[in-house]
Amino acid sequence: MQSATAWRSFGLAARRTHGVHGHLPIVTYTRRLGRRTIQHSASEPSNQPPLAFVFDIDGVLIRGPKPLDAAKRALAMLEGANPMGIKIPYVLLTNGGGVGEEIRRKRLTKQLGYELSANQYIQCHTVLRSVVDKYADKPVMVLGGKFADCRYVAESYGFKKAYTSLDVHAWNPAVWPFHELGPMERESTKAVDFSQTPISAIFVFHDPRNWALDIQIMCDIIQGGGIIGGAAGNDRKFHDAVEQKPVELIFCNPDLIWRSDFERPRLGQGAFREAFQAVFKALTGAEYPYTQYGKPTQATYKFAEQMLRDHLREMYGPSKALPQMYVAGDNPESDIAGANAAGWESILVHTGVYDPRQGPPTHQPTQEAVDVEVAVRWAIDRELKRRATIA
Repeated sequence: MQSATAWRSFGLAARRTHGVHGHLPIVTYTRRLGRRTIQHSASEPSNQPPLAFVFDIDGVLIRGPKPLDAAKRALAMLEGANPMGIKIPYVLLTNGGGVGEEIRRKRLTKQLGYELSANQYIQCHTVLRSVVDKYADKPVMVLGGKFADCRYVAESYGFKKAYTSLDVHAWNPAVWPFHELGPMERESTKAVDFSQTPISAIFVFHDPRNWALDIQIMCDIIQGGGIIGGAAGNDRKFHDAVEQKPVELIFCNPDLIWRSDFERPRLGQGAFREAFQAVFKALTGAEYPYTQYGKPTQATYKFAEQMLRDHLREMYGPSKALPQMYVAGDNPESDIAGANAAGWESILVHTGVYDPRQGPPTHQPTQEAVDVEVAVRWAIDRELKRRATIA
């Protein structure tokens, strides 16, 4: 096999393992230690690589606070340790968030051992930069994350009047009398009179920490036409206002579940959205219209495509077309569904949300792999074969 020969000549030995839970055999590889290195500079003349990657993070590259060993080996291949001897562009696209991109980029650089540029990291709420002009000077409610972290992210995007549910509770604890602000929570708040502050939009940046408080405040804002504690009711006037969507509602992550270092997947922002809509419908008789960002939405994949184009330009200069795109993810509902809809090749890894013992995935990937290292190697082998066929 030509591609296997190429890997061996580069200093890699191949071994064949049995498939997992009835799946086809998967080729895995172990790198032999050596002194050989391949260097590549964007300033050197080079053809654009034949492929590029988009990676999910949780359950693919890391699990909880720890990076997966396979992730470091996979990134080594993309950084040049491959038979082509070139750097292969990639970006990290996550439905996570809650902190600034630069903070998480530096943390991932340390965890994974490879320097990530600003164009290589996209969080679920990064796309909100595209709506800043509409709400830059208007009061908006920012939900999720720890303390005021998401407020700081919103302000870094350009939202000048971003408030949190903790601000609301500090203004009037009777809003939700079943919670008492702790010292750190209170320290993170801003003094605002919400009876005189009309909220124009609600952005659920990240997974809320207090679902009850946040759902109550969301209902108060919407039913009050933007004013917390404003007039509410179930009359026709209120329903007309709901249909006109006086307060825009945006969720940034549709994931019902996600994978941490716990044995079973955890509930995500998608579960919070379902809880809010169930309560709101019980109160009003209808769900509230909303905009959804995050994987697998088209808007998020379009945003990722532009970021990848920018990164590719950094590495190889202007390019008219993207190389063959591969997406490696662990969640069929977000990673695989989004990649398939975008027309990109999709690889479902078995280190996160998806467990092959529970049956076939809800969205069929191009390929399955036991981990991200196997996924990357399969994609490179596939493109090497295509090159050989064309040649």
